[in-house]
Amino acid sequence: MKREKWLTGLALPVAAVCTLLTGCANTTKNVALYQWDGYQPQVYEYFKGQKSPQEQIDALEKARQQILAKGASVPPGFHAHLGMLYATVGNDAQAKTELLAEKQSFPESSTYMDFLLSKFQ
Repeated sequence: MKREKWLTGLALPVAAVCTLLTGCANTTKNVALYQWDGYQPQVYEYFKGQKSPQEQIDALEKARQQILAKGASVPPGFHAHLGMLYATVGNDAQAKTELLAEKQSFPESSTYMDFLLSKFQ
């Protein structure tokens, strides 16, 4: 009889702890900070040299549209890589725009972006 009373007395605290832990569970969907759609394959293609810079620009612009359509952000380096591709095809104005966007989005890249931007002076 004492054992049953002890188990009954233990059931309420255990139920309370289980309820508390269930309430603390993460019920939201994990959302990545950045979307990498199309970016990593294009960087790989760049180093392989199997696609022209214009083909890579087109792929990255399409990837950017998809990322923004999801309400997400482009990853670090996206604007910088796109800017360098624009510089490769001679579109200096768009290259500067992309490098400035990288600098604004990721202030820790300011020194390097300033160095790259100095090449357009």
